[in-house]
Amino acid sequence: MALSVGVCSSSSFDFVEVPFFRLSSRSNLSTQRRIFPVVSRDSTCIRKHRLRIMCFASKQNATRELESRKNASVSNSEEDDDLSHVIKFKMSDFKIHDRVSIGLGNRGDEVVYEATVKEASSPLFNTRVVLRRLASTLAKRRGRRAIEVLKRLAHRRLMYHSYSMQIHGYVCPSTTDDSGSFTLVHGYQGSSSLRHWLQQSDWLPTLEATLALDEESFRRVGDDTVGGPAVSRQLRLIRMLMRDLLIGVNYLHSHGLAHTELRLENLHICPVDKHIKIGILGNASDLHNRGPDDSNLDSYVDRRKMMIAFDMRCVGFIMAKMVLRDLMDPTVFAKFKAFLSKGNDPSCLREFLMHIVHRNSSSENVGFQILDRNWGAGWNLLSLLLATKPSQRISCLDALRHPFLCGPRWRVDPTMDMIRWSLGSTAVRITEEYIYGRQQRRRIAHFIELMEMLNPHSKPKNWLEFLPGKWRLLYSTGRHIGLTLRQPPTRALIGDVHLKITKLSKPHATFSIESDITFTVMSGQDWAHDKAGTGGKLQINSLSKLRAGRRLYINEETTSRINSSTPDVRDSILEKISSKKWRKITDLKEFPSSLPVAKLVSSDVEVMMSLDEPLSRDIETAQNVIREVRTQVPPELFDLSKIVCGTYVDSRLLIVRSVNGSALLFTRSPVNESCR
Repeated sequence: MALSVGVCSSSSFDFVEVPFFRLSSRSNLSTQRRIFPVVSRDSTCIRKHRLRIMCFASKQNATRELESRKNASVSNSEEDDDLSHVIKFKMSDFKIHDRVSIGLGNRGDEVVYEATVKEASSPLFNTRVVLRRLASTLAKRRGRRAIEVLKRLAHRRLMYHSYSMQIHGYVCPSTTDDSGSFTLVHGYQGSSSLRHWLQQSDWLPTLEATLALDEESFRRVGDDTVGGPAVSRQLRLIRMLMRDLLIGVNYLHSHGLAHTELRLENLHICPVDKHIKIGILGNASDLHNRGPDDSNLDSYVDRRKMMIAFDMRCVGFIMAKMVLRDLMDPTVFAKFKAFLSKGNDPSCLREFLMHIVHRNSSSENVGFQILDRNWGAGWNLLSLLLATKPSQRISCLDALRHPFLCGPRWRVDPTMDMIRWSLGSTAVRITEEYIYGRQQRRRIAHFIELMEMLNPHSKPKNWLEFLPGKWRLLYSTGRHIGLTLRQPPTRALIGDVHLKITKLSKPHATFSIESDITFTVMSGQDWAHDKAGTGGKLQINSLSKLRAGRRLYINEETTSRINSSTPDVRDSILEKISSKKWRKITDLKEFPSSLPVAKLVSSDVEVMMSLDEPLSRDIETAQNVIREVRTQVPPELFDLSKIVCGTYVDSRLLIVRSVNGSALLFTRSPVNESCR
């Protein structure tokens, strides 16, 4: 063990030689001379400064201690340098207001004040600001991070001021009552966050008045109309807000930053420049810096894409709440998030929300009308923002070019995926009208034929991924037998008809197909007003193998014998694909003679029915119920062996053809019913 003794002073230094004694483990005592700082030549300075005696275990420890003190002073100076690009205020520079707007409240470890700068020499003199006192260590870290991010964004001040909450500076801790806290000074952008705006009963006219919307404002989103019904007004306003939000988020991403905390509470609408301001960037993550685990380029790129995709998912949640006001309810929004977290495809959101949103029909809900416009473009954008796989989520720039956010004055060339989505959405909307006249039947047959020609997954290996799931029957092009002109012995009201398809592990490409038909049996000869009765269920099971095949279109010579597509439908399709617009999209110049399909080879069929009390033991009634259900339900769902091929499938819709050529249109239903 070695002992070293030295003398240091904290005054101004001169240097002299002082004997330095080192006691080592050896028996001899070595004497060395060291140069140490001592007080200046003026001896009176010795009385003014306290000398310190320091004992170290060795010379190396003494050096380490001096270096640590030096590093501490350097870190403090560096910390001051990190904050040098913003204004350093004193608490006496502000006049604190006696109230705080509710829209400014945020976290539990923050105390928020509204104030006005009263210091005449300040560039912000007489400006209203917000003081955010950060108490916890994590909160102070967020505040310093917000100031640090400003340095990167400073060279594009116009974009920063337009789309981000402006950070003015901080309050010197020594001038506050709580010297251990950190007080951030940022701009005041109104008394309400976007969430508080949307929670008002008259939020639409209030926001329109606040933003002073006129024709010039709507030209920014490709629209040239003012006023109109509430649906059109709300759609225009949502386009403006969403475009502002996406421009601001893209501004951050282009500068290597991900916000990571995008939500309605962090968005404010500035009444001065009419822009959305993205909240304080206290949790902004750096996309360019590699972490210790990012040893190769691939992991770095994956991390960057994941963080950008997380921001886009948050933008999707914001859009959903702005359009569908029911999602502002925490209970309903929890079901919405549970639907996504359980692995359901976001393209099925419409089918899911129909059961949890308070409405009698889609026409009575403004949000559904907005998302259904432009051939369901809103549902498409929402599904891309909330895609299950981060790699499939849309980027900010692509979202800004999406048809939903572009008004009628902006001509946007749709992608092939968008065309397929539009065709499917139109077919679904036709089926919901429920009045199947000749014109409607021709239209829906027209759209089904077009979808089959544009099938994105023609090979059976693609069907292995998309076919499994739960599908709800929407429409059949076969016969339709109603209840109005018939007097059946037993009245049965058909509920939902589902097709459950499960992939078996062995043998390869084999599926278990189950047709699930729910119905209600009503007693008496007259229809009851409340349609209440005895519940029942009919289940048909079968195994089916998937094979490659082709669907042949019958030529004109054999049309009189058998025809799967009526001549008028075929002529309308030929006219459609030969138009100038469609020639840009597809190479089809004439109606094809055949199309690739997924052939379904079925085995034996098993039928099982269950009835609730008191009809469960009445055999005659059960037989009449089966006859009535078979009369109303397409025969392909009662005898699954009649389904011979699948002609269209994607993440949302399924079309299969029967042995007689009729088509059955299905939409995918949520697998987890518990999230409703």
